[in-house]
Amino acid sequence: MLWTRWLVLLLCWGSTSGEQQADEARVESRRQRSRPPVEPLDFGFVPAAIYDTHAYYEPGAVGILFHVVHAFLYVIQPNSFPKDLIVKVIQQNMGGIKVDEWRKPENVVLLLQMIHYEVGFLICATIGVTFLILTPIIGMCFCMCRCCENCGGEMHQRQRKNVDCQRGFYTASLIATSIFIILGVLIAYAANHNVSTQIKSTRRLINTNMRDLKMFANNTPAQIDYLTAQYTTAKNKVLSDLDNIGPLLGGRIHSQLEKEVVPSLDTALRMAGAMRETKEALENVNSSLEVLQEGTGMLQASLSGERASLSNTLSDPACTNGAVSHTCNTIRSTLSQLGINADFSTLPDVTRALENVNTVLKTDLSNIVQKGYSSFNDTPNLVKEQTKNIVSGKEVLKVMLDKIGIEINSFSKMFPVEPSLVNFTIFLSDGQKKIESYYPQIDQMDFYRWVGCVAVLCMLVLVLAFNFLGLLCGTCGYDKQATPTTRGCLSNTGGNLLMAGVGFSFIFVWVLMGIVTTLFVVGGNMEKMMCEPLANRQLFKIIDTPFLVHPAKKNFLPGMLFQNPNIDLTLGSMYRDCYENNGLYHSLQLETMFNINSFLNRTVYNRDLAKVFESVQVDLHDITLLEQPGRDSLIHFANSGVGNIDYEAYLAEVTKGVTLVDLLSFSTDLESQADQTPRGALENALKGHASSIRQIHRDHVVPMEQAMSTLSQSIKQLQRMSSDLPVKVTNILSAIDAAEYLITHNASHVVKQETKGYTQSLVGYFKQYTEWVNNSLTSEVAQCKPISNIVDSMEIVACSFVVDSVNTFWFGLGGCCIFLIPSIIVSIKLAKYYRRMDTEDVFEETSYPWLVAL
Repeated sequence: MLWTRWLVLLLCWGSTSGEQQADEARVESRRQRSRPPVEPLDFGFVPAAIYDTHAYYEPGAVGILFHVVHAFLYVIQPNSFPKDLIVKVIQQNMGGIKVDEWRKPENVVLLLQMIHYEVGFLICATIGVTFLILTPIIGMCFCMCRCCENCGGEMHQRQRKNVDCQRGFYTASLIATSIFIILGVLIAYAANHNVSTQIKSTRRLINTNMRDLKMFANNTPAQIDYLTAQYTTAKNKVLSDLDNIGPLLGGRIHSQLEKEVVPSLDTALRMAGAMRETKEALENVNSSLEVLQEGTGMLQASLSGERASLSNTLSDPACTNGAVSHTCNTIRSTLSQLGINADFSTLPDVTRALENVNTVLKTDLSNIVQKGYSSFNDTPNLVKEQTKNIVSGKEVLKVMLDKIGIEINSFSKMFPVEPSLVNFTIFLSDGQKKIESYYPQIDQMDFYRWVGCVAVLCMLVLVLAFNFLGLLCGTCGYDKQATPTTRGCLSNTGGNLLMAGVGFSFIFVWVLMGIVTTLFVVGGNMEKMMCEPLANRQLFKIIDTPFLVHPAKKNFLPGMLFQNPNIDLTLGSMYRDCYENNGLYHSLQLETMFNINSFLNRTVYNRDLAKVFESVQVDLHDITLLEQPGRDSLIHFANSGVGNIDYEAYLAEVTKGVTLVDLLSFSTDLESQADQTPRGALENALKGHASSIRQIHRDHVVPMEQAMSTLSQSIKQLQRMSSDLPVKVTNILSAIDAAEYLITHNASHVVKQETKGYTQSLVGYFKQYTEWVNNSLTSEVAQCKPISNIVDSMEIVACSFVVDSVNTFWFGLGGCCIFLIPSIIVSIKLAKYYRRMDTEDVFEETSYPWLVAL
């Protein structure tokens, strides 16, 4: 077992204990923020072993016989497996069974319980022993009785009327019993042949199991070397992240601070855009106001001249005509409408506000804000500059990480695993050679066994031969016309052959029953006490019973393997894990034997490495979001006077029309009234005035309306932007001050937090490695499927190949023995009808046939 211990010790090095995981879980639950996700590492696939053994047996057609035998045994022994009884027997008799101890009450109770469990076998065995004893005695008595011409030994046969019916009945009965005996012989021969056939399968199972064990031994060192080599993956990832500490750590800090910083800079940048829009709006107001004031004077002069000219026209004598005078008076009454409605001369000037805004815009606030963006976005480079000492000390850190790798390799090399596994492989090879050296002897023994079983079956075949030859000769030589004393030689030979079969039956049947009883007791109990419990794993529960072998030793398996019976390791759990092809480390629960935490804390999680990571310090005081000129620009913009403009006065004027009346409508009405006058100079003069008024509208009103629209839009825009302008500027400056205060004063917490997260991500790579090692040891390294295959192969060989075949053999042979009894009786009766008698009776008719004696 030395190689097993070395192998067990080897596999302990890469696991993380459950206690460490529980502590980490409690720390995680107390954290207010979730840990930043760690980039998953690809450690590849552990070299896997593909095992050849398929520990599965399908008996084929003979399986039907196996099921029949199992059903028969269940009828004989329907009780469940007595696990508790066996445990009590083992626990009370570990010191050895003494005769005097059976008198103790507890042992008497156990004995009675065992008898109760075995009552079915005991009854059948008693019947078999009784049959074994009585059969030769009855045979001897029968022979002596017949020698005295009794028991049918008298060569005399009384004639009866129904003799043919009786002979036919006995013939059919003998044929039926012989057929059943033949079936029993065939069943026994099939079981006997199945054993010889499965010997070859046993060799295949032995070869594949040995090959799997060698593969297990040869592949395990390569798997362990692969586990240790993958430490380089985690180490290289840590070194790569240290080279990129600026983008990684700086990016973490930047992403946390940008939630407060970027919105404040965005508002400042939007305010810079608002300044430019304000300037444009003020310029539009100023230009529009000049256009309107100038246009108002020109429009006023044009309308006054046109009004005077139209008034002179209406003074024409033609207007005094009674029919025309009404039209002229109507036109004269509308002359007052030719005037200006809006007065833009009284609106306040915005030149001062425009000058102030132009002064503010001399400072490029957008550029200053962009500098703030750049300063803040330069955080990764700032972090990179401030962590040069760590990057420059990368070689020292690399030496530390290489040292960890050396310690891991050294730990895996502490145990002479490869020499032990080489010795184990040699042991397997030598063992296989020794087993193969026994193959000729096994074949020879199997041949002798096969010959012996065939010889036993030949006894039955001999009896069957006498029976069928007797039937054949007797039936063919029987003559209905012949009297018992005149029967032919062939018929007499048939009767003698039947009696010879009876004689050999008495000679062989007790021997056969002895064989049947012995095999029944042994094979039946092996099936019920070993094979069935092994199939449903109840046998493992017995071995795994606590304190089975000793009151101070809790578990048997760890006590045998590790001399530590207190480990919670059972044969059932180990078999189950190996059956699922898990690693031997997990199957043997080696984590309970070795303190992996101390090794990991001393290597992967050592304090020197933690100090290197904890030395990361980042200072963000150099970051400036908004320079003083930018602040002054915002303050000056708030005090530029944009908010003091009388927007209501502007809006009141721009909502008015340029003139008191729509000139186009006025000219249209004037033309329609001119049409009402007689044709002549007056009509032409009025239409000329209408045309002049349209021209005034095109030349003066349309440009003024366009200027008024521009003025209205600009005033509304200025009113909207200047609403609470000082408050908006104050809020922007407050937000920028708060962001800068966060960076210069409270950023240390963010930096510390993100630095810790960055450090945890580096350590997380090592944790990924240890977790991967643990998972690999659990399910991929030293997969112990060959161990469960050995158990299953032993079950197949012992139970399916041997016990089932033995039980089927005695089942068929026992059936033959049972049917030999009616065969003997029927053969004796039938022989009377074929043998030549010494005397005979003449058949007489009588009214009382019941008086005829046999």
